Amino acid sequence: MTNFGTRLFTMFKGELVGEDDFGNRYYREKSGGKSTIGFGRERRWVTYQGDVEASKVPADWHAWLHHISKEPPNKTPLPRQEWEAEHYPNLTGTTEAYRPAGHPLKGGQRAKATGDYEAWSPE
Repeated sequence: MTNFGTRLFTMFKGELVGEDDFGNRYYREKSGGKSTIGFGRERRWVTYQGDVEASKVPADWHAWLHHISKEPPNKTPLPRQEWEAEHYPNLTGTTEAYRPAGHPLKGGQRAKATGDYEAWSPE
């Protein structure tokens, strides 16, 4: 979901670099040279699959977009640690957001208090 100007710019000036597991597509300027915008660095951008939400960009693609890594992760992937979890976008504000028990959109019924709480009162 991009605006008309981004689609035109991508069509004429963009070179597809890769795609992530979420369906987002990553581009760089076809010339591969220095751009006059952005301190003379190569221009890189993403077109999102579905809603435009920056948290849908995984860490390795984020590093490439921000010139932290030179090669895109589909060519040289970042090493993964065994304790790392898979990337998961922020779902706040969507229908798939986490809602605890008792939330109005999840029935609104909380468990009864157990009586183990004692209110503070000044002496």
